[in-house]
Amino acid sequence: MPKPWPVLLMVRELGLGGSERQTVEIARSLDRAEFTPHVACFHSQGLRRRDLEDAGVPILTLPVRSLFGLSALDGARLLRRYIRGHAIQLVHTFDTPSNLFGVPAARLARTPVVLSSQRVYRELTPLLGRRLLRITDRMSDGVVVNCQALVRHMIQDEGVQPSRVLLCHNGIDTEMFQPGSAVLRSTVLKDAELVAGIVCGVRAEKGLDVLLQAFARIAAPGRKLVIVGGGPIRSQIEALASQLSLQPYCHFEPATSGVADWLRAIDVFVLPSRSEALSNSLMEAMACGCAVIASDTGGNPELVAHDSTGLLFPSGDVEALASALTRLADNASLRASLGARAASFIRERFTLAMAAQRMAAIYRKKLAPEETARDFPAKGARIKT
Repeated sequence: MPKPWPVLLMVRELGLGGSERQTVEIARSLDRAEFTPHVACFHSQGLRRRDLEDAGVPILTLPVRSLFGLSALDGARLLRRYIRGHAIQLVHTFDTPSNLFGVPAARLARTPVVLSSQRVYRELTPLLGRRLLRITDRMSDGVVVNCQALVRHMIQDEGVQPSRVLLCHNGIDTEMFQPGSAVLRSTVLKDAELVAGIVCGVRAEKGLDVLLQAFARIAAPGRKLVIVGGGPIRSQIEALASQLSLQPYCHFEPATSGVADWLRAIDVFVLPSRSEALSNSLMEAMACGCAVIASDTGGNPELVAHDSTGLLFPSGDVEALASALTRLADNASLRASLGARAASFIRERFTLAMAAQRMAAIYRKKLAPEETARDFPAKGARIKT
């Protein structure tokens, strides 16, 4: 039996973000009979470090403080020694900072296979970064994306050849994220008859202003809106809630590792994003049995089938979102049926094991193209997309 392929996954840090989560979960879930995973990052003291340590995944901390300074050169030298010392056969970068640093550095280290990732629309990236990412697109052996919407974006807007755009849907921990008792409803939300909410990074593209304006139209005693997460515009969103006289109806919770408990406390999860790829938070909410409402942007329609696994509304349309909230607020049986179908949909298609299988298929195809061409139909048949 051939030895496992040593592979190195790279991400900026090991925090709570979606890219960090997917990096860590893929590293933990890859079949050790086929792959030996390693993880490299610039900041290794995040909340997910323990997950890697418990799984026995080696962590390389790169002393990169700036992509344009001497620390990047030091990091590149260390990365080169590590790649050669561990005979790394594939380097896969998972976010913009690791793309910009890791793809050129891995190429200079003569790594046999180098993959990058694009997990958000590049309209969110400053112009210089977008131009540099287009260079790394050409330097890599492929760009991994997490939804069909980003496949189209990379081909149509970024000019990447279709054969080099590689689709791997995210997966989530369906053992952690599943329907269960809403413990927070007996504490923080004890007076709420209906809870709408969101767990996300509080950034402009998430459309939280639309959510607040829509909720203001349906606010009433017994109804609560919770926004869980931190980010650069949190103070602005809290100020808007105050302007809309929503203080009695709103609860703001800082970013937390207890996401599943908050999701189980939410009846209606709302994702009003103006820009979105494949949202981990939306998938986790669906897995927990929330009735979900999402904007019809990016990868959201790949998860939410209107009136089946949730409700969709036109992005930015306050009145349409208010109407959807009213519909679910007034119909408990509809909330229950949408939530049950959503949870089943995620369990059937988006588990961590399935994501690891999908990523393993990509790695296998790049590492052993001739063998994979012969074996891939049989292996691929076991991989749900």
